[in-house]
Amino acid sequence: MKLLLDTTYLLPAIGVGVRPVSRTVVNDLHERGHNISICSITIFELAAKGARLIRERKLSEDRVREGILAILTDGIINQVRFEDEGILARAIAMRSKVNDFIDCLILGAAAATADALVSEDKELQQLVSQESVKAKLNPVNADFTIYPSRKVP
Repeated sequence: MKLLLDTTYLLPAIGVGVRPVSRTVVNDLHERGHNISICSITIFELAAKGARLIRERKLSEDRVREGILAILTDGIINQVRFEDEGILARAIAMRSKVNDFIDCLILGAAAATADALVSEDKELQQLVSQESVKAKLNPVNADFTIYPSRKVP
């Protein structure tokens, strides 16, 4: 299955633990045969969160840089560019329903390129279960959905 991962699953790479998400979730999903992608805006979001935690002296600059570089060079993680016209159109269509535009871009990227978005965000999960919202997303897969990582088939 083609999966696009929310930023949450990449935070461990820069040194941020997220409960109850496994630190090995990306590799675990890949080993189960899934095709793994992220939206390119995720790299920006990781850098922004990392910079905030560096400023607060909770992370080192090296840890954040090395983590982002590891993601960028990881052969199992494909990147989907958020600037794609189809992704931007989907993101803009979702803006009236979702407050965080980065989430709109990630959701739009998933709908345009994947079978499912993997996200722990319960609001997004509930939102995409509504047929009217799904119609706005115009997913490439009619069965498009959002799974939390522990429920990916």
